Amino acid sequence: PNVSSSPPPRPRNLTVRSLSAEVTRGRLVSGSLDVPCALGRGGITRDKREGDGATPAGRFEMLSVYYRPDRVQRPRTRLPVTPLRPWMGWCDDPGHPRYNRLVRRPFAASHEAMWRDDPLYNIVVVLDCNLHPAVPGRGSAIFLHLARPGYTPTEGCVAVKEQDMRLLLAGSRPGSAICIDWCGRHERCV
Repeated sequence: PNVSSSPPPRPRNLTVRSLSAEVTRGRLVSGSLDVPCALGRGGITRDKREGDGATPAGRFEMLSVYYRPDRVQRPRTRLPVTPLRPWMGWCDDPGHPRYNRLVRRPFAASHEAMWRDDPLYNIVVVLDCNLHPAVPGRGSAIFLHLARPGYTPTEGCVAVKEQDMRLLLAGSRPGSAICIDWCGRHERCV
């Protein structure tokens, strides 16, 4: 019999553009979905440095998802999903060999806790930003995570409401990427 098979769907690309009037606010667009997002307190930069509070411009693959199983349901997605645990942290010390990597807490070097008191990391997506290899000082812990009320600025990440995150993740799969734009140029994001 003649069986026609359609090619697998292309991985979803999400595009982030800053609002010209407010550098810490933006729009995240994926297909027909267009939602507000928070950006870093330093806006979007093409020259990311550790601690600058800016969101790096570029195309970053969505690698994996973590979530707080004690607070939220597991997100539906084709990306790898791991429940967060209280011992999990992320090294932000440029001088440490585990820079920009998941670490076990307690951890002597500078790091941020992934198990937070606030809800920002109830669902968090690891982006392939300065990971392979991690270049000391070029930025760490650049995630897509949940937004604070009022979309107040992040420390360099992109943040959306939980309901929007769930919609974005439902259509994401390995190879999906987030394209963070600058000055209306998105040629690197296709």
